[in-house]
Amino acid sequence: MATPGPVIPEVPFEPSKPPVIEGLSPTVYGNPESFKEKFLRKTRENPVVPIGCLATVAALTYGLYSFYRGDSQRSQLMMRTRIAAQGFTVTALLLGLAVTAMKSRP
Repeated sequence: MATPGPVIPEVPFEPSKPPVIEGLSPTVYGNPESFKEKFLRKTRENPVVPIGCLATVAALTYGLYSFYRGDSQRSQLMMRTRIAAQGFTVTALLLGLAVTAMKSRP
């Protein structure tokens, strides 16, 4: 039985370049987006998520204000509302991801 020789890679690895993976073509963006541009694009793609985030923050803020004033019943209601708003936001996010995944399929 012959012993195999050393395995020499065909192309040496260069840390300054991305690795070459068979079947994957890396895309290089010529003009990177700013934070504002990306935020506006994502908001246009799925406008329900920012609405859910604002509802969560509003319920949390009002609930903390009610707690500070000593209105425990209103504070509890607002904390439950915050949980519902968070659930709405997560559901909207997952549905948006599913829709985006379906659009990208050929």
